Amino acid sequence: MTDHLSHGPLEERHRELGASFAEFGGWLMPVSYAGTVSEHTATRTTVGLFDVSHLGKALVRGPGAAEFVNSALTNDLNRIEPGKAQYTLCCNDSGGVIDDLIAYYVGPEEIFLVPNAANTAAVVAALQKAAPAGLTITDEHRSYAVLAVQGPRSADVLAELGLPTSMDYMGYADASFRHVPVRVCRSGYTGEQGYELLPPWGSAGVVFDALVAAITRAGGQLAGLGARDTLRTEMGYPLHGHELSADISPLQARCGWAIGWKKDAFFGRDALLAEKREGPRRLLRGLRAVGRGVLRAELTVLDGERKVGVTTSGTFSPTLKTGIALALIDSDASVEDGQHVAVDVRGRAVGCEVVRPPFVEPKTR
Repeated sequence: MTDHLSHGPLEERHRELGASFAEFGGWLMPVSYAGTVSEHTATRTTVGLFDVSHLGKALVRGPGAAEFVNSALTNDLNRIEPGKAQYTLCCNDSGGVIDDLIAYYVGPEEIFLVPNAANTAAVVAALQKAAPAGLTITDEHRSYAVLAVQGPRSADVLAELGLPTSMDYMGYADASFRHVPVRVCRSGYTGEQGYELLPPWGSAGVVFDALVAAITRAGGQLAGLGARDTLRTEMGYPLHGHELSADISPLQARCGWAIGWKKDAFFGRDALLAEKREGPRRLLRGLRAVGRGVLRAELTVLDGERKVGVTTSGTFSPTLKTGIALALIDSDASVEDGQHVAVDVRGRAVGCEVVRPPFVEPKTR
């Protein structure tokens, strides 16, 4: 039964296109069409199209909107300007992560946010609680769809539709397609050059249908949640609930680069500054299997007989043709890159090399 799940605007189209579905973040999501490995490979070599409309959307608007968001979220909005987007985090008082999200700088009085699906309400609530009078913070979850076009031929696909492609990485432009307004950002979650498109929820089908036709002509494929996960894991990109959570800080997840340490204020600042001074008690590392075995999340990492950490994500890498995982390793274990450890997979020790992600060279820039 799926009555308790949320549904995206394009679900019937996905069914007609042969998608299989699964629950993710409270939403019914297309997992695969032609197979995860095929979709993953198409994204790395040509182009893949992902419907990620489950992602949240929120709007902060009013006098001092940018200033307020800068005082709440970790990254420094002063590093960017209108027409740019920025990866940032919303933290709790103890330095844990409520969510990681993208902030679109529309102007000093308008910031558009794209959080993760399951955390949108929590992000909106945290911002509303701290916002001064005169600011409005609204949940726009079903106001916009999100379509990700990712891969070496992504620019060709957008150009065929007359959409902008020349933005710098994390730059965006507002355009239209067949009278449908579309915000186009050069961003994504695969490590490939790509774009994320935000058309209105109710008009998303017009843009989606045209993109399906264009990626087919380009030799690409529709891609689902399965390929999205294998692609992001190869990049070492964190997924909230796995590499980031209320109990896993940005420093532990190697996301300290997304913190404006010189800012006077942001949620969790005091706790994160203290953790930075003392050093995180554990650190995210990559594991590449050197023996046979499929790595998954929540497996014990061993150095000899000693438990030194736990995997947070794991998969088979279609690019490397081996198992890979992300793991939180205890800092006092003195495990270094290049060292060999073992992962306990159902009582069998699978040998792994410790590496620093990404596992595959990114091409986003």
